[in-house]
Amino acid sequence: MQFTVQRRDMLSALQTVIGVVERRQTMPILSNVLIQGENNQLTLTATDLELELVTHCPAVIENPGSVAIPARKLLDICRGLPDDSEIQCRQEGNQTKIQSNRSRFTLAVLSADDWPHLDEVENGQTISIPENTVKGLLDRTHFAMAQQDVRYYLNGLLLSLRSDRVRCVATDGHRLALSDADINVDVDEAIQAIIPRKGVTELVRLLGNSDAEIRLMLSNKHLRLQLPGLSFTTKLIDGRFPDYERVIPAQPEQEMTAHRETIRQALSRTAILSNEKFGGVRLTLGEHTLKLQAQNVEREEAEDEIEVSYEGQPLEIGFNVTYLLDALGAMDGEEFLLALSGADSSGLLQAVGDESSRYVVMPMRL
Repeated sequence: MQFTVQRRDMLSALQTVIGVVERRQTMPILSNVLIQGENNQLTLTATDLELELVTHCPAVIENPGSVAIPARKLLDICRGLPDDSEIQCRQEGNQTKIQSNRSRFTLAVLSADDWPHLDEVENGQTISIPENTVKGLLDRTHFAMAQQDVRYYLNGLLLSLRSDRVRCVATDGHRLALSDADINVDVDEAIQAIIPRKGVTELVRLLGNSDAEIRLMLSNKHLRLQLPGLSFTTKLIDGRFPDYERVIPAQPEQEMTAHRETIRQALSRTAILSNEKFGGVRLTLGEHTLKLQAQNVEREEAEDEIEVSYEGQPLEIGFNVTYLLDALGAMDGEEFLLALSGADSSGLLQAVGDESSRYVVMPMRL
């Protein structure tokens, strides 16, 4: 195999797929990127056996073929070359010779015959959906996914499709994020799939804000998104997502509305002196006032008072400040609503006038 490629094209393609390449792996070939060259185009594939990314870049193919090259070493070489460089690659047995101007490198490579491919997405549902719709749903929910929870189905994000709506839901058992997009979807019946955490993280990185339609293919075991110049495939988590709707407060007794950015900044200030392990902050609601208090193990204290719209009974409740900040950061709009039923009940947060995204935070004892 032999080809010539512009440094900027190769660098862009490698940066697209590198997030899948594991630094630590049980199979040496998984630290490589599969490069296939034919018809004046390079196809780059990276996989960790759960997730696969495929992208393309233009090149002059002198000798078609395929080879598995160490991904991060090749990426670092491309990064280190001048911007307008041209890269020449030539495979010789189990090595690849790389030359650019007076720079020369020799990398050990593996046979493309040993490359592990994911199974094809078969007998699935195919829909078209705007790219920015998927991006928005993920941005507003993905932060609430669990990390390495023994309840493996929480280490991912629920994608729920029905004919008039697309919904994303994430929860770690202490908080929940839900976001809806009311659009027509070509599905015969409701479909649910749990996308694993790494797949969600990569999608958040790869998706843009274009309103162009992208293809989404969903089977019992796989999800595939076809983006311009990119194919994304991930295995799905085989499990049952919890009944999340029952934890959303149905008829909260008391409501507070406030300026979102003002509260977010006050919480950030108060969090400086919160307990590093638990991150608790006490909210004390009174007539038209919200008092924020935090204390750490060194008995250092922070206190802030904000003017809000609240006319209910005095109420004191504790929350994890990070959970509140994450929810406020994911919202749009200037004003937000905090709905409560008591000091021991969950809080419901959402932007005023927008019920498409809702956030539930469990209280904590302080």
